Amino acid sequence: MIRFAPIAAAALCLASAATPAFAQSGHYTATPAEAPKKASFITQTTVWKCKDGTCAAPKSTMSEKVMCERVVQRVGALTTFTVGGTAFDAEALAACNARAK
Repeated sequence: MIRFAPIAAAALCLASAATPAFAQSGHYTATPAEAPKKASFITQTTVWKCKDGTCAAPKSTMSEKVMCERVVQRVGALTTFTVGGTAFDAEALAACNARAK
């Protein structure tokens, strides 16, 4: 048991240091113009979780453009949409928001 103490301590340190913020936990992040009414929603097969006005989801096989369009159909216009840490530019976001419900 004592032999595993250093390994357990190292794992605990790594786990606490690697805990990302909510918005960074997903490959996709979206900030709706109005706070979503539900804490989670699904776009085709991707589960989105929302907290404090920001929604996040894991990577999907769907194209970035289509994913954004699916999100705005569920939650309305977005102020930001990010894929892998890179935000959509104003033109791409406007095109996406044109599909809003």
